Amino acid sequence: MLVHICCSVDSHYFLQRLRADRPHERLIGYFYDPNIHPYSEFLMRFRDVKRSCEKLGVELICGEYEYEAWLEGAKGLENEPEKGKRCAYCFDFRVGNSAKKARELGEKSITTTLLMSPKKDFSQLEAALDKAASEYGLETFAVDYRAGGGTNAQFELAQKR
Repeated sequence: MLVHICCSVDSHYFLQRLRADRPHERLIGYFYDPNIHPYSEFLMRFRDVKRSCEKLGVELICGEYEYEAWLEGAKGLENEPEKGKRCAYCFDFRVGNSAKKARELGEKSITTTLLMSPKKDFSQLEAALDKAASEYGLETFAVDYRAGGGTNAQFELAQKR
């Protein structure tokens, strides 16, 4: 399974839970966040994700930094509220390109650690996963690990790391 990774705060707990739920499945982390600016912030987040994936034994691939392409598609959406059209575009862009990478690697399924973020709309993310999966012939894995205290457990884990 290819796991689109946005940051280590969202990914570490998510990957632990995913590994517990699917112990025999190969997980490939794909850090793909061309929406992060400046580039130094992108690199800092990647290093943190890399450290996290090494601790968890998850293979990690760093995607291209396609900031200009992302920015071009976000034009006109600058004033959209959180969980609005800009977020939907961003999810479609990142999850869609992640699905393309999954297909290139021969993976059969995809998910995203964005599902862990309490600031993101779960149904928007699920829709982005479904759209990308149908385009590339993949299965999705969209589980709400935020429920049942998951968000608090995620924050506690992030503080300990």
